[in-house]
Amino acid sequence: MLDNGWLFPALIRFQSLGTRQLNRAIHDAAALAQIDKRVSMHTLRHSFATHLLEQKVDIRVIQVLLGHQRLDTTAHYVQVATDLLREVISPLETTRTPVHQQSEQAA
Repeated sequence: MLDNGWLFPALIRFQSLGTRQLNRAIHDAAALAQIDKRVSMHTLRHSFATHLLEQKVDIRVIQVLLGHQRLDTTAHYVQVATDLLREVISPLETTRTPVHQQSEQAA
C-alpha cells in the first residue's frame, strides 16, 4: 500500500482507480495470461482468499482481511480449498497406542 493509502492509485496520487479502470486492467491481464474463463474483481478476491486458506492462514484472519462481518460468509471460501480439507487428520485416527497393544506391552 502506498503512502496515500491506496493499493491501486490513479494518475492523481490521492485518488483511487475507478471500478471501470480496475475491470479493464483485470480483463487485459487475463487476456495476456491467456485465461479464457470469465474474470472479475470478485475472481481476484476469491483467489486471494483461497490461496490464503491453502497456506493454512486462519480463517478468522482471512475474515478480517476480506472485511466480512460474519464468519459464515468467509467460510464459503473453504468449499474451494478441497486439497487443504483432505490433509486434515481426525483426532480419532491419531490416537497413541491401541488398547490391545498396551496390554501386550504390560505383560
